[in-house]
Amino acid sequence: MSLIPEPVERLAAEFGRLPGIGPKTAQRLTFYCLRSDPAQVARLAAALGELRSAVRTCSRCFFIADEDLCGICRSATRDVSAICVVEDALDVLAVERSGGFHGLYHVLGGALSPIEGVGPDQLRVAELEARLRGGEVVEVVLATDPDVEGEATAHYLSERLSGSGVRLTRLAHGLPAGADLQYADELTIARALAGRRSLDADRVP
Repeated sequence: MSLIPEPVERLAAEFGRLPGIGPKTAQRLTFYCLRSDPAQVARLAAALGELRSAVRTCSRCFFIADEDLCGICRSATRDVSAICVVEDALDVLAVERSGGFHGLYHVLGGALSPIEGVGPDQLRVAELEARLRGGEVVEVVLATDPDVEGEATAHYLSERLSGSGVRLTRLAHGLPAGADLQYADELTIARALAGRRSLDADRVP
């Protein structure tokens, strides 16, 4: 017979499934909930339930939203002529914290990774092309991570979008190779945005 009640073990197991949470941290979180005021635990449970029921992906850029369009796409102050392409929603938050970009976004939903079976069809590339056909977009900033998968994705997009008529740029200096965009500090991202380079110069005639 287990010394720990089943509800405690079950909650600790769920905490343990979260990224970056090991068994000991999962136990500490579980026992913190046991010691907490019941109202605080109820608020946590309600917030978790609302997270799944009220939050969706933006129908235009695929960032998180509580309506059909996210707050960025609904904003009248954003520059609609520029789209920053990122791998996931956390990358949008990282770029926003930098304060160096004021256009719209497009969340691919990942990066090309043949080993993991992620190809172009698993990413939102066709949706990006559809947005460019509207004629408003002048520049696409490829802000995928500076690792092998991110660089491969940026190269693929630059080739696929080369005939779209828009200017293609890539985040330049300031981001170390192999790093994830979401973990970069604001100044690093701001400098990378300011020093972005055109991908046309890299294309062989």
